[in-house]
Amino acid sequence: MPRTLFDKIWDSHRVGQRTDGRDLLYIDRHVLHELHAHHAFAQLEKQGRPVRRADLTFAVQDHTVATKPGRDETTNPGGTAFIKAMREGCRKNGIRLFDVDDREQGICHVVAPELGIVLPGATHAVPDSHASTVGGLGALAFGCGTTELGHILATQVIAMKRPKRMRVRLDGALGAHVSAKDIALRLIADLGVAGARGFAVEYTGSAIAAMPIEQRMTLCNLNIEMGGRSGFVAPDDSTFAWLEGRPYVPRGEMWDRALAHWRTLTTDDGAEFDREVTLDCSALEPQITWGTDP
Repeated sequence: MPRTLFDKIWDSHRVGQRTDGRDLLYIDRHVLHELHAHHAFAQLEKQGRPVRRADLTFAVQDHTVATKPGRDETTNPGGTAFIKAMREGCRKNGIRLFDVDDREQGICHVVAPELGIVLPGATHAVPDSHASTVGGLGALAFGCGTTELGHILATQVIAMKRPKRMRVRLDGALGAHVSAKDIALRLIADLGVAGARGFAVEYTGSAIAAMPIEQRMTLCNLNIEMGGRSGFVAPDDSTFAWLEGRPYVPRGEMWDRALAHWRTLTTDDGAEFDREVTLDCSALEPQITWGTDP
C-alpha cells in the first residue's frame, strides 16, 4: 500500500500507544533553550529522574540573550537568571550547551540544522512553536510545552495524537523579489490561520525543488502560523549537499549508509492525503500583512 513520507517517519518512530489513544513517538534529538529548560530541569530534580539521553540532547542560550555586539549574560538583565539556570542544569545533566560566548551560539532553529544536529527522516522536539523550521531538511519536528519537555528528557519519547496528512503542492517558478515567506503568507491568506490545524504538512512541487534550503526552512517555520502541527519537505540532492561535512553529520561509511536511507524518504506514488492544496507560484506577488495577524 502506498505510504506518505509522514507515515514512514511516524511509524518508524512509534514505540507504543497510551490508553488515551496518543502514540508514544521516539525523539532522535532535541534542542533546549533557556526560557523553558530550567523549569523542566527543576521538575526532573523534584521527581528524582535523570535525563535519559544527554548525548542526544543539546541546549542553546537563545530566547533571552541580547543581540547587541559584545553582549554577555548581563546585557539583558531580564534574561540573566534564565541563562545561569540553563548553564547549571546542563552542567548537572551533562548536556552540550552552546553558551553566550560560544562561537556556535545562535537561534536554536538555526544552530541545529547548521551543525547537522537535525537530519533527514529524524524526529526532533524543541520547546518552541516554530520547531518545524528544521522540516526544511526532511525532519519531522514538533514544538512542545515545558511539561512535555520534562517528559521527553526523562523518557526520550513524546506522547502525541497522530496528526492528519496534508500535501501543499507549489507549482511554477517564483518571480523577482518573491520568496518562501510570500508563499507562506499567501497560503495563510487562502487557508486561514487555522487552515492546517491538526495536520502535518508536506510541501512539494517545482517551486520547492528550486528553493534553497534556507527558504525551505522559512516555509516550514511559518507552517505554525496557519496552525500546522508540523511541516516538512522531502530531502533531495540539494539537502544532502547542504548537510555534507557539517559537525554532527555522519562521515565516511556512515555517511554512505545514511545517504542510502535518506534517498528512500519520499512519498510513494498513489499515497493518500487527508487534504491537498495547490498554489500556482508563477503568478505570486510579494505579500504584505497588516497588524499582528498574518
